[in-house]
Amino acid sequence: MSEYRINQITNQAGTAGPQVAGITTFSSSSGLVMPSGATEYRGGRGRGIFAGGATPGAVNSMEYITISTQSNSFDFGDLTRTVRDFGAVASSTRGVFGGGVTGPAVTNVIDFTVISSGGGAIDFGDLTYQARGQRGLSSSTRGLFFGGHDDTPAATRVYFNNINFITIASLGNASSFGELDQKLYRVAGLASPTRGVMSGGSTPSPTSVDINTIQYVTIATTGNTQDFGDLTRIVSGGIGVSNSIRGVFAGGGTVNNTIEYITIASTGDAVDFGDLIRSTFSFASAASPTRGVFAGGDGSPAAFNVIDFITFSSIGNAQDFGDLISGLNQQLAGCSDAHGGLGD
Repeated sequence: MSEYRINQITNQAGTAGPQVAGITTFSSSSGLVMPSGATEYRGGRGRGIFAGGATPGAVNSMEYITISTQSNSFDFGDLTRTVRDFGAVASSTRGVFGGGVTGPAVTNVIDFTVISSGGGAIDFGDLTYQARGQRGLSSSTRGLFFGGHDDTPAATRVYFNNINFITIASLGNASSFGELDQKLYRVAGLASPTRGVMSGGSTPSPTSVDINTIQYVTIATTGNTQDFGDLTRIVSGGIGVSNSIRGVFAGGGTVNNTIEYITIASTGDAVDFGDLIRSTFSFASAASPTRGVFAGGDGSPAAFNVIDFITFSSIGNAQDFGDLISGLNQQLAGCSDAHGGLGD
């Protein structure tokens, strides 16, 4: 059977390729799949970004991993500022970073990046309040930042129960969403496509205490949090990570390695999952539908450059993933383009 190659067919003048008019069909023994979806992630999603932090001074560096592949991180670009102790949220295309402390001052700055790129961050807008120790969670459209405190001495420190929200696809300042059940610092957060869940945290100084409360909101609405249940421990400075079904809280407190989990669609107390490969707090996370990844953190006195991971469907201890190229890094923030709040 003769074979025609399309690059061998020209018009009569030999100056152009074929033009096909009318109804045309195509058949192939190997199949043909046309590209679909937004061009910025046609190559596939599953990238995690870790940004900022203290090494020991605040940095503006950003680095990324491919969550399905165990390796060290790679350079991504820079934030618009040096910052530590801040929050991050993400859609399938954008990662957004808000608040934190820059030098001696807390900030309300929000910046963002296109996760599939490698070109750093751009200004997004401002939160309604200046604080450090905020954390974030998000659906595919909306990001929430919550909690934190100012940077005054402990005796006069102002803590916040604020919850702010942004529409991730647009630029602009955040708006008020509602309130946490009390004023808290370093509350862990995670999400399904419909529900945001926050856990733990530290209450105001000078008699600051950690708590084990889990609370939740419906992301598409606005309003105050409702009671979900309790963690297995009293803790602040931990981190949350999730797929669309299971939420996992890890680390925190006076430096521990505990991992525990919840089913996001229900309410109830957390259950033991396993252990991190190191005891840490003030670290960062990223997720795909199958894996949760944890990076860096404070080991008091030494920080970590460790990245470890869990498989959501399997209860057990974390495993080694690789290392951060920024080195020993704590108070950094993390996000991904495939986390549980996106639902795919």
